[in-house]
Parts: sequence; structure tokens; C-alpha cells
Amino acid sequence: MRDHFEIRDGDVAGRIGELDVPRAGVTVETPALMPVVNPNIITVSPARLESEFGAQILITNSYIIHKNDDLREEALDVGLHEMLGFDGAIVTDSGSFQLAEYGEISVTTREILQFQHDVGTDIGTPVDIPTPPDVSREQAERELAVTEEALRDAEDVDTGEMLVNAPVQGSTYPDLREEAGRAAYATELDVFPVGAVVPLMNAYRYDDMVDAVAGAKRGLGRDAPVHLFGAGHPMMFALAAAMGCDLFDSAAYALYARDGRYLTVRGTEHLEDLEYLPCSCPICAEHSPEDLRAAAGEEQERLLAEHNLHVSFEELRRVKQAIRTGNLIELVEERARSHPAMLDGYRALLDHADQLEREDPVSKGSFFALSAESARRPEVRRHHGRLDRLEASGEVLLTQGGTPKGDRFDAAWRVVPPFGPFPRALSETYPLTAQVPDRTDRAAYEAAAEGVARLAEANPDTVFVLAHDGWPETALARVPDGVELEPLDGVSPDGTSADDADETP
Repeated sequence: MRDHFEIRDGDVAGRIGELDVPRAGVTVETPALMPVVNPNIITVSPARLESEFGAQILITNSYIIHKNDDLREEALDVGLHEMLGFDGAIVTDSGSFQLAEYGEISVTTREILQFQHDVGTDIGTPVDIPTPPDVSREQAERELAVTEEALRDAEDVDTGEMLVNAPVQGSTYPDLREEAGRAAYATELDVFPVGAVVPLMNAYRYDDMVDAVAGAKRGLGRDAPVHLFGAGHPMMFALAAAMGCDLFDSAAYALYARDGRYLTVRGTEHLEDLEYLPCSCPICAEHSPEDLRAAAGEEQERLLAEHNLHVSFEELRRVKQAIRTGNLIELVEERARSHPAMLDGYRALLDHADQLEREDPVSKGSFFALSAESARRPEVRRHHGRLDRLEASGEVLLTQGGTPKGDRFDAAWRVVPPFGPFPRALSETYPLTAQVPDRTDRAAYEAAAEGVARLAEANPDTVFVLAHDGWPETALARVPDGVELEPLDGVSPDGTSADDADETP
């Protein structure tokens, strides 16, 4: 167990946690956003990141500092905290990005970790190889072996109270990500970044990003704090958090501002295209689009960067509240409707419903069925799995309607798409208190039919009658042949009229 990370609350695989960073003497609440600070180009000062935006942690690049004589001398003389003017936790990257971009760097894991320790880094990083997407499996395996050797080297460096990252690589091979996660978790290192996913996000391949994270999470223990490298756009924070990522680093706030781009939770806008500012942050409350366009170069960049930070931190707070109230997946779905690629990411998330179900709380406030994707949520999978535990005997009515007064049936169970059948005694338990639309979609009916099939399979000697309200043929085709079908058309299956039925829901 890693005693520096404690999970306090959770929803789906997302969690609110506390990451103790002993060298900084601070505890960072996660999920946490780490603004990237380029020591050569500081758009918003670290002191303001802390005091005005609430940043508890930031990330900078130790290799850039190491290679610059003036920066290196200053960092060694006064330390990073004094040099940057920041009291929170400071994470430093190692130069792996430069390695990926330029092919080589002039520093080893042992050297850079020692340097990070000497300048006062709170969470350091070894020199791993960020294998890009879609390379051959042979290359991915070869470079993963080098990364794992770097992790072993990192364990041998005396870093004192400095925590150390154990990057999880593996390109776009989920099984290699799982293997890498397992190997990283077996070390004595502390934080687990999922690396080399920036190219996937830049290409809007959120589904492949989700698969990479899911693979890494299968290898890592639940107590492992996970950093998603380069996850800087607020529109994907909810998705990444739902997969179980705890730390995000963002250079986007500054890079996009430099390019005249304005972040929103639904995507990115070019300042030149805006007639209105759809935000109420201090920058947007005090300026019009014309004001921002009229601002001089560096001033415009600063103002846009500050807006981008405000919207990013606001979204992170929204994610945390969604975890607290148990409706994170509804927020993910809302964000998924902003872009087709985000919808692909959400659907990929639901492909891992069985994995998510193991961490998703068994009870929450409410379940809102909002789309066809709701039929694939972890709560539905959990209910279907638990149908095996429920006993039904004799002749059982499974019905969307009322309970007949006659004595033909030994029991009457409710049927609610997308969950399917359940005893009426469970009607007030989560998630069977679900709020579902009257205009039920086909996927919900099909999921309910799968629940009927699961119950029938678990109780082969029971006679089941399904009284349904016009289910589509694709759903009825999933109901086993041994289950009798009766339409709810105003007459109950035993011949009792609907007016004579007990309509207790």
C-alpha cells in the first residue's frame, strides 16, 4: 500500500483523493490540475497560479533548467520554490519529451534525478521513452524494456523525501500498457504517469486514449495515483477522471493563448470568431471580444491564458462535485455530446464497464438514463450480474405494467429498461430508482431483454411471462424461447383488464 495517497470518495473509477507530498510539506487534493510552467516563458506567474487560481501543484521541465547555465545556477543556488515563487508542490519532467522530439538527450536517469533532488523538486521523473502511437509491437516492446530499466535505475537513486514518477508506456497496445502498469506498480516508486498520449489527444483519438488508460489501470493497484500526461483541455477532464486519472498537466492554457485561442468545456474557439464571450470568469466579465482583440500581443496572450486557466480550474471543480454527488458519468455524457471524438471516447469508456464496475459505488443518489449509451453503464452490468443471485420459482410475471389480482402467478416482478427484471421489493434501491425517458430507446429495451435472459438462465425450472409494452423486435429476439411473451395492450396476461390491476409501481 502506498501511504502517501488516500482515496476519500469515488464515482465510476474517478476518485477524490489526497496526495501527500512530504518534501513540499503539502497535501494535494485530487483530481488536480498542474499548470505547466516554462521557466523561459512565464505567461502567468506561479505565485498568481497559487493565489488567484488555487493551484496546489505545478509542473516544469528540469531538463530545460539543466541545459541553461543561468537557470541551472539559479535553481541550484536558491531552489525551485524560491526561483519560481511557488509554495505548493513542484513536479519536474526529465527531458523525455525532448528525447521523443529530437531523438536523444545528454542526461541519464540517475543524473537527472540527482539534479531534480538537488534543486528541490518534490516529485521527480526518470528518463523514460514515450513511445508514440501506432508503432510496431517490436518497437513498443523494445522501448518499454528501456523504460522499465530506467525505473529500476530510479529506485537506486537516493531521493530522500522526493517522490518519483514511474511512467507507464506501451504505445497503443493495451496489453503492453497493462504489463507496464504492473511492472511500475511493483517498484517502490510513487506516482504513475500514463505517458505518450498527447499525440492521441492532438489527433482527437479519445477512444484510443481511453483504451491506453484502461490497460494501464488494469496493471496498477487501486492505491496508485495516476497522472495523465498532457491532458490539458478542460473538455476531457471528466472523461479522464472517470477512467481513474488523478493528475492532469496543462500547457494548453498558455499555448492556446499564444495562438489566439479561447478554451471552453465544449471545445476551442478562435478569438477572431467570437462575437460574445460565453463565460463569466473575471476576464470575460470585464472584457468584450473587441477588448481582447484590441489588446497588444503579450497582453492579449496573458488575458486569454488567464481565461483558459479559469475555465480549466472551474471544470475541475465541477468534476470533483460530480464525484461527490455520484453523477460523474452524466457529466461525461454531457461533455461527450460536444464533439464526435468525445462521444467515441465515452463509448470506449463504456466498453470497459466491467472494469469500471469494480470501483463504481453500489449506491448513489440517482441514475438518469440520457441516451442509448446509458444501457451500457456499469450499474446496468452490475444489476445483470446480480440477477444470478435472485431466486424465482413457480410462474413469475415480468411486467412493465400493473400486477393482476388473479392468482395465476406466484410472483410479479417489475421490468424497467435498461435494467430488466427485479423483485418489487427492490424498487426503492439504487439504481432501480432510475429516471428514464418515456420514449425509451432501442438499446434500453435490448439491455432489459438481456436481463430477462440472464434471470431465465439462472432459474431454468421457473415459468416466466414477459408482459411488455411494444418492445422492438431486436429486443424480443434476445428473450429466450422459453419465456412467454404477452403485449401490454390493455389486457393483463391472465385476462384481467388493466382497470382491475394493481397499478402499484
